Amino acid sequence: MNLPFLCRSCGGTRGALVLDLGLQPLANNLPRPEDLATPEPRFPLRLAVCQSCWLLQILDLVPPVQLFSDYLYFSSFSDVMLRHARTATEKYIAEFGLDAHSHVIEIASNDGYLLQNFVAAKIPCLGIEPAANIARVARDKGVETMVEFFTASLARRLATEQRPADLILGNNVFAHAPDTNDFVAGLAALLTPRGRIVLEFPYGVNFMEHSEFDTIYHEHVFYFTLTALQPLFARHHLEIFQVEPLAIHGGSLRIFAGHAGARAIDASVNHLLAKEHSQGVAALAYYEGFAARVLEIKRSLRDLLAQLKRSGHQIAAYGASAKGSTLLNFFALGRETLDFVADRSTYKQGRLTPGTHLPILPPTALLENRPAYTLLLTWNFADEILAQQQAYRDAGGKFIIPIPRVAIV
Repeated sequence: MNLPFLCRSCGGTRGALVLDLGLQPLANNLPRPEDLATPEPRFPLRLAVCQSCWLLQILDLVPPVQLFSDYLYFSSFSDVMLRHARTATEKYIAEFGLDAHSHVIEIASNDGYLLQNFVAAKIPCLGIEPAANIARVARDKGVETMVEFFTASLARRLATEQRPADLILGNNVFAHAPDTNDFVAGLAALLTPRGRIVLEFPYGVNFMEHSEFDTIYHEHVFYFTLTALQPLFARHHLEIFQVEPLAIHGGSLRIFAGHAGARAIDASVNHLLAKEHSQGVAALAYYEGFAARVLEIKRSLRDLLAQLKRSGHQIAAYGASAKGSTLLNFFALGRETLDFVADRSTYKQGRLTPGTHLPILPPTALLENRPAYTLLLTWNFADEILAQQQAYRDAGGKFIIPIPRVAIV
């Protein structure tokens, strides 16, 4: 389906609708019980693909200041994220020869979960984090953090007034920046001539082929493939010189980039481009079955939960996550089906899920209340959560994993 469209990367005007998720609340704005007297805002949420550069992007933007200025996602509550950050830091220090004379900058540095490893290694670093409440936690860990949104203007100021970066990191932030050309221009302005940019983000091919529709929310403006990224970086005289697939978050991509011509292009880049071409990423047919697959997951999960409720079973959910908000609201699953949501984050406990207003309780609620089944909304951390909840499982509790297909474990 063609629609009015202007690509945020290449400026192309031919776009095709991939999925319409209707009106959705802001996925990380968790209301308090006393907030329910005020109507909760909802915004359209539609995913489209540009038929010129093949970049997947949402059509309806919410100003970033509404999304990130006061934020409730703290990376340090995930053991998987902490291990992932520590392993990546060790890799970069060893492979890039980083030392006390280097300078590392992380964009959207959250609570310092990654940069704390550079601090411990005595490598100068700076975090850029727009959420003041999260930046305070990072500073308490000894991580120098400035409260700003990353822009090309900020990058030029930092490069002039402080010092450019030998290594720029951005984990799960690149897709959040609506003006992607400004973001990439900022990377180019901040980087030393021989410096490296390393970005991680959920990979668009995994997203499509595993039907990971719940990754769509207003914070995630883009869903990247290498096919769509190459021309974007070239526009700003940068080159992606290496790529590395990652298992985290249901399938992510780590890209390494630098100034054009600064480094040899690794074989991994051409290999992945060829693979995407063979999969059909640069053709509309690749995207046309996505909505049907999502609707089949919706039908399957709703049928299963309805059957379990008819049989008298109590059902809870685990993970008051952004992806959980998308799933619950699109599938219309609320208190008629689920009793509560358990979550490890003490910042979320006592609040309610967006739109569906399920109470958020500590994970101990699973053992205390003994629901027969728990819908795992944070399925991307399934191994970690299943291990943490072994006592609940030993007591007979079962988890329902919704993506990529509904399964009970």
